[in-house]
Order: sequence, then structure tokens, then C-alpha cells
Amino acid sequence: MIADFSEVKDDDAVVRALAAGSPQRMGTFRFYFDGQRWEWCEQVARLHGYEPGTVTPTTELVLAHKHPDDRRQIAATLDDIRRDHGPFSTRHRIIDVQGNVHHVVVIGNQLVDAVGEVVGTEGFYIDVTPTDDVVQDALTAEVEKFSKNRAIIERAKGMLMVIYGIDETTAFALLRWRSQENNVRLRPLARRIVAEFLALSRREVHPLRSAYDDIVLTVHLRIVSRDG
Repeated sequence: MIADFSEVKDDDAVVRALAAGSPQRMGTFRFYFDGQRWEWCEQVARLHGYEPGTVTPTTELVLAHKHPDDRRQIAATLDDIRRDHGPFSTRHRIIDVQGNVHHVVVIGNQLVDAVGEVVGTEGFYIDVTPTDDVVQDALTAEVEKFSKNRAIIERAKGMLMVIYGIDETTAFALLRWRSQENNVRLRPLARRIVAEFLALSRREVHPLRSAYDDIVLTVHLRIVSRDG
């Protein structure tokens, strides 16, 4: 089914920000283990070349849209998710209905029910296909607007939750601990973590966990007064 994600949580506000500039650049999905059921938001449907409501996503359809050279890797990732019920991230290519190739980053975390049982995975598709300068400038402006007008601490928390597989409370406790330990204000610390995590993900296709660890442990050394 095509899901209605109009009421997304605060951590997902970046989806709305990016969508304002280019509706197909980023979107959310959910995958339920029971019945192998998928849900795509409108942006993810359009990323695959479909108008919202015209297709019911299935595992077979999801895999069919993967680039032939990447399909085996993604099938193995899905097997791991179904077996281990853990978070994941992958960078690969998809081919839409019109035959266009999109480079995407897909990041997923555990989807839990009301009693805390892991029932699936949910996360983001991010279209990282190179764009022309006009589109890129629009996206950059939207990201800058998001950073200024939405809570940067929420963004940093969300990144820590995905990378380390921790809950919201633990992610905030980690940020606060680094802030207090190094006598650095929380907001500039969060801003720097977000910037360095993004820079790392652009430099490397599959960054090692140790690279993120190093950022968290040393980021305070690179905070200057203008970051406040």
C-alpha cells in the first residue's frame, strides 16, 4: 500500500524540508515482517516511477527495481533484516518505471509495536543521484532553512539512534554527556556532529562504525566560537 505519512514525527521533518525543494529526493518506508508487507510514502512511490496509489509494493517489486548489479546485495540485506531484526544502511541503485537510474541511500531502524516488540523496519530513501546546479542550490537552501528553523539537537539524536541502534532517551543522554564532559554547549555540539556525520557519509560508501565513534569522541576539539 502507499502510506500516508503526512503526520510524521519531528525527527522526520527533514523529509518535508527536502520535499519542498524536490518531491522525489527523499521519503519514508515501512516493512512489516508479518506478511512481508511494505508501505511507501508518496515520494518513494514517485522515486520508483509510480503515481501514489497506483501500485502495491511487495518484496518482489522492491527487488525488481534494484539495479541488476546490486540486486543480490539487497536481497541478502533483506534476509539479514528478517533474521536479525536489526537496523541497516545501504547505498545502491534503483531503476524506475521509465528506465532512469537513481543512486539511493536507504537507512532503516527497528519498527516496534505498542509493547516494544520488533515487528519490522522503517526508515528513509534518499536520492543522491547527481543533480543540476539549480536543483542542487534549491536543496542546499532547504537544508539550511531546516537547520536554522528546526531543532538541530533532534537531528543529531536521530542520527545517533540510527547509527548506534539506541532509543531517543539514550541518544540525548549521549549528547548531554559529551557536552558536560568537555564543557561545550549542547547545540553547537549537536550541529558539529550532524555536519561531520554527513561529511563522512559523502566520503565513504559504507563508513565503519569506528569512524562514527571517532567523531563522537573527538568532535568537541573542532568546535570554534562561531559554531555557537
